[in-house]
Amino acid sequence: MFDQRTGPSLPRARGALSAGVVRYLRGEGALPDPGAALDADPYGDDLQLALYVCYELHYRGYAGVRPELEWDPALLAVRGPLEERFLTALRRDATGSADLDEVVDGLLVEPVRGTGPSWFLQEKGELRHLREYAVQRSLYHLKEADPHAWVLPRLRGRAKAGMAAIEYDEFGAGRADRVHAQLFADLMTDLGLDTTYGRYLDEGHAEMLALVNQMSLFGLHRRLRGALVGHFAAVEITSSPASRRLAHAMERAGAGRAAEFFYTEHVEADAVHEQVVRREVIGGLLEDEPDLAADVAFGITSTSWLEDRLGDRLLTRWQD
Repeated sequence: MFDQRTGPSLPRARGALSAGVVRYLRGEGALPDPGAALDADPYGDDLQLALYVCYELHYRGYAGVRPELEWDPALLAVRGPLEERFLTALRRDATGSADLDEVVDGLLVEPVRGTGPSWFLQEKGELRHLREYAVQRSLYHLKEADPHAWVLPRLRGRAKAGMAAIEYDEFGAGRADRVHAQLFADLMTDLGLDTTYGRYLDEGHAEMLALVNQMSLFGLHRRLRGALVGHFAAVEITSSPASRRLAHAMERAGAGRAAEFFYTEHVEADAVHEQVVRREVIGGLLEDEPDLAADVAFGITSTSWLEDRLGDRLLTRWQD
């Protein structure tokens, strides 16, 4: 027997692909044809939600869904084409320099003032904007660092040690109240939001689903370990300046001490993490496997590209 109450509720479907996956997990129907992925929008709501639902089985699962479905062969046969459709589109669209040093250095360049959600929130953001931003980011931050933990057994030496050191901080350095996912839940409480894991999946934009799916995709496939390291580098290197702006936004809007603290904690921690990820994680990985440089660069450029898509959607809403 399994606990019917474990995990969040399954979301509302957004098309034939996601409807078929949800029905199958409920035991109410057959899966969609794997070939249907070929005609789906790789960044659209339907494909991204179908992928997200499949991946969540590797995290906390869903209430009423049998845990053995995590590795169900029929479900994996549908997930595979969805992943390839998404990954192929990312490789096509998220283009950039082939020089990894140039790509990493580009992360250190601050965006033009006034561009991006963090600038908007710092200068013009109201509580309603901060709540909407937190709702979207909750899809990742309530499981912050979990997708990156999958890369640890796939690294060795300096890369493994550096990655483990950063993850130790992300998971609270031994203190449950300082786990970053818990700190984000505290932020949500200050903003008057529901902190239940998975509560806001139905509100998640396709662009946010794609960002979380990217981490899960890279993390679950050993062949994409370099891309996951690149994604991790993009997050850690760009986090500190953006977190400083978001901390100011929370303070200016009177969001609360916990809301401010989540970002002030990231300003300090990620400034240190930036150095570790560049020198030890990337440096150590490429010392062992220099042929993964292109994958690391792809992880960085695809992350920046997906973040820009989410930022454009949010800014369009807020400016309208």
